Amino acid sequence: MKQIRDRVAGLDVHRDTVVACVRYPANGQIVTEKATFGTTGTQVRVLAGWLADLGVTTVAMEATGVYWKPVFYPLEGLFKELWVVNAQHVKNVPGRKTDMADAEWLADVVAHGMVRPSLIPSPQARELRELTRYRKTQIDMRGGEIQRLEKVLQDAGIKLSSVASKVLGVSTRRMIEALIAGERDPEVLADMAMTRMRAKTDQLREVLPGWFGAHHAVLARRILDHIDFLDATIAALDQEVLERLGPFADAVELLKTIPGIDQRVAEVFMAETGGDMTKFATANHLAAWAGVAPASHESAGKRRHGGTRHGGRWLRRTLIEAARAAARSKGTYLSAQYARIARRRGPNKAAVAVAHSMIVSAFHMLSTGQPYRELGGDYFNQRRDPDTETKRLIARLKDLGVNVTIDQAA
Repeated sequence: MKQIRDRVAGLDVHRDTVVACVRYPANGQIVTEKATFGTTGTQVRVLAGWLADLGVTTVAMEATGVYWKPVFYPLEGLFKELWVVNAQHVKNVPGRKTDMADAEWLADVVAHGMVRPSLIPSPQARELRELTRYRKTQIDMRGGEIQRLEKVLQDAGIKLSSVASKVLGVSTRRMIEALIAGERDPEVLADMAMTRMRAKTDQLREVLPGWFGAHHAVLARRILDHIDFLDATIAALDQEVLERLGPFADAVELLKTIPGIDQRVAEVFMAETGGDMTKFATANHLAAWAGVAPASHESAGKRRHGGTRHGGRWLRRTLIEAARAAARSKGTYLSAQYARIARRRGPNKAAVAVAHSMIVSAFHMLSTGQPYRELGGDYFNQRRDPDTETKRLIARLKDLGVNVTIDQAA
């Protein structure tokens, strides 16, 4: 196999050590030099000097958890090419697993062009990514606390969720606070309902009597306090993200023209992709990278469905949530697409298909700077051939025992 890079370094990165192997041509043959370094800032600078002295132009390392970051960041900008590669793509031969062998093998596959680098966004996008990912963990934790509150209420025989659409709405929060304070009269508690919940006062009187005890009050108090803390944390993170959106503000506003994509979804999209669509050859490459493109499996001339490709779980999850929101929009192409696919293949596959459409649209919008163009909820109906659709409907009516007479409209 033809070698396409001459001076390549492979780094096998661990928590405390980096095993480096450099290969370069000398006297008509390939020479390798190997060494082991630490992962502290001082040791990484020593590693950088050693690589520079050997004239290395391409440095590659595996994406090993978070341990690649303390090595990658100090080396950024010092070499012509600095790669992080997927560990699954550079597995060594079984039975020859050593750190030094791994580093040598990595340098070999990179020199021969047998592996591609992973996408590493710009430093600004990486800051945004750290914030948006942590914010998502706090949002998930808040949802878990609300579920725990529901369990406490059910254990106490308080069936609020049988009447209220939200366990922790404005009205239900007032009732829970009153329960914690010692109020047990269903009439008094039901009278705390506000706005639209006032119409359910009679139902509330039925579900509020229970055996809410002192230990339930302790648990509910701690849960509510934790939810309030998480709300404050999420709000603070929202502000931090907003302050760092400067380079991406226009792109975020552009993405928000897609149904189902709100401020947070657009922020996650920019944080995960970096907003630079030139990093992806086509829209389908971006969809595959995000994990919303169909995988393929072919063997012996037979092809079978392989589900979706493994991709970035943070962006994929956000896109699926956005797709379900778009499915609830009125009179849009995406809602029509969701309904069309959900009837045949179920809601989960429909959500993935809509997410794929959304990310393809985002790719072209960010590439051209053009806003989203709505095709309309009747897009699929307009594409149907009138004669074919007429014949289908006539055949269906005849199957139901109905005689049909066609009278063409003027």
